[in-house]
Amino acid sequence: MDELDAAIIRHLQLNARQSNRELARRVGVAPSTSLERVRILEERGVITGYRAEVDLAALNRDYQAFVAAQVRPLNRAVISAFEESVGKLPEVLGVFVVAGSDDFLIHVAVQNNEALHAFLMDRLSQRREIVGFRTIVIFRHSSPVPISALPDTEPKRAGEDVRGRRGRQTRAIKEAGLDG
Repeated sequence: MDELDAAIIRHLQLNARQSNRELARRVGVAPSTSLERVRILEERGVITGYRAEVDLAALNRDYQAFVAAQVRPLNRAVISAFEESVGKLPEVLGVFVVAGSDDFLIHVAVQNNEALHAFLMDRLSQRREIVGFRTIVIFRHSSPVPISALPDTEPKRAGEDVRGRRGRQTRAIKEAGLDG
């Protein structure tokens, strides 16, 4: 990825609905160049889709929590089946398989505390593979900032350009506010 790719990704994360002409103007290239770069980023799997942000409160789901769950027996089949089935529950926004004392972190959004309690008691605790869970209520969260590539963690080789093999600290990085 170069500085232009980074700038395109940043601007699309801020507003994926902007026209290609507007995107090209913002990153300082011809519309044909912008269109080709976006196509390549999609083909390479860097851009995986375009989604609408929704207001959970407008959907009567403004009470959020993380549920840390432990399952047994701990094997690939149980983990995969649990992840798939819990991810289909209407209260669930996301399921994360994690390391540590918990096996899963489940992000839920419901109407209120009573609905969260009902989810825990009626849906989660009834599952045979669950051996324990704990709940972390979310009071508020910040909106995410655009994601950018991180530099390689490999040590610099003698004679190598100080800017690294892949990314370069450029105008796009400065515009993204990542230049310190």
